Amino acid sequence: MAQTKKINLGLQGGGAHGAFTWGVLDRLLQEEDLEISGISGTSAGALNGAALKAGMVSGGREGARENLEWLWMQVAGVSDLRMGDWMAPFGLQALSKQLEYSLPVIMGNAVTRLMSPYDYGALYSNPLKDIVEKFNYDRVCDHHAPLFYVGATRVRNGKIRIFEGDEIGPDALMASACLPTVFKAIEMFDKTTGRDEAFWDGGFTGNPALFPLFNPKLPADIVIININPLERDEIPTKPAEIQNRINEISFNSSLLRELRAIDFVQRLIEEGTVTSHEMHRVRIHMISDDVLMSKLSATTKMVANPHVISQLKDAGTAAAEEFLRGDVDNIGRKSSVDLRAMFS
Repeated sequence: MAQTKKINLGLQGGGAHGAFTWGVLDRLLQEEDLEISGISGTSAGALNGAALKAGMVSGGREGARENLEWLWMQVAGVSDLRMGDWMAPFGLQALSKQLEYSLPVIMGNAVTRLMSPYDYGALYSNPLKDIVEKFNYDRVCDHHAPLFYVGATRVRNGKIRIFEGDEIGPDALMASACLPTVFKAIEMFDKTTGRDEAFWDGGFTGNPALFPLFNPKLPADIVIININPLERDEIPTKPAEIQNRINEISFNSSLLRELRAIDFVQRLIEEGTVTSHEMHRVRIHMISDDVLMSKLSATTKMVANPHVISQLKDAGTAAAEEFLRGDVDNIGRKSSVDLRAMFS
């Protein structure tokens, strides 16, 4: 029998591109020798984490897989992703371009540049509300593993706020996914400041936040499921491409800062300047598909198209399969990501 490998998950946000993470998680949950001990999620990553945790508590691995599928059926607004199969001949990249340059999307983007969500009056609604209110929070907040953390950004001072345990409810999940150009800030009482606070998307300050996973009760291996491309070879020249790359850089910056800090601490430990008892040793692994994600526009993050979601799920499954064929052997031994080379 294979030895159990314990991991933590860092789940990035990225709107409907979070379906890629669904595919990764669905595949990892089928590996009996992989044990998920902790989860830190932001935006779509927080929704994926909540679905996994609630399903795991009620029905183990299969319960988690079923709950993740339920979540993405809710997001896509369908009961069967095959309903989008008629779009398959277009291909994912072509469909992304079609959506990006469609009249409704162009008009919608223009509106968000000219109007605030606060200008909509009685017409305003947050579409995530109906979804997050359906979660069973007794299970999401259950004290058994995996430990679950949700990141959001406090608007007043721009600091990250990590919700955990009984703090996690519909407002915390909506706060974590609150893009300020699309949604009104989520307002709630914050016990850490003792006052009512407004919150925006956690991606601005932690996408995802890794430091909650430095808990000594958790294993040292963190598997980051990355859905925002770290690199793009082509220079963006069109307005939509420029805005898309600005968003990717912004939402990756907090992750890169944490990874740089981790690299610095690991070097101090290796040099003997500090001991592993003083600083937490962390091993970093990553599952991503930058080649695919670089071909998609920001539009496919905002438009929950069933075919796009289905294809992203398949891509996530393939990326997880590749990880399981190689990098998974590094768990418990060394990082799969060469942080030194990343920042050289």
